[in-house]
Amino acid sequence: MTETHPETGSSLPPAEPSAEAQTLPPDPAAYDSPRAVRARQKGLQAPYIAGGTDPDPAAGLAEERHYTRLLLGMAIAIVASGFVIGTVIALIGPAGGR
Repeated sequence: MTETHPETGSSLPPAEPSAEAQTLPPDPAAYDSPRAVRARQKGLQAPYIAGGTDPDPAAGLAEERHYTRLLLGMAIAIVASGFVIGTVIALIGPAGGR
């Protein structure tokens, strides 16, 4: 029977960080980057903030507008087709069995 590790719940002990990862020198440019500054303001240990910076936000916004219009058009088409089908069934309904 294997024992589980109390911290990880795994049957394997946690992996130790490599010596190379522990000896990396600090990078002053990365410390002053906007992402690292914002991360420190939020109290995070590492300068990882989901999302990052978009190099061309105009293209992304244009794509979002396109897909928003497409989504609205499809929703309107679905609702309108429901009204059309309902009207056709209501008009044909009484005479449909004859």
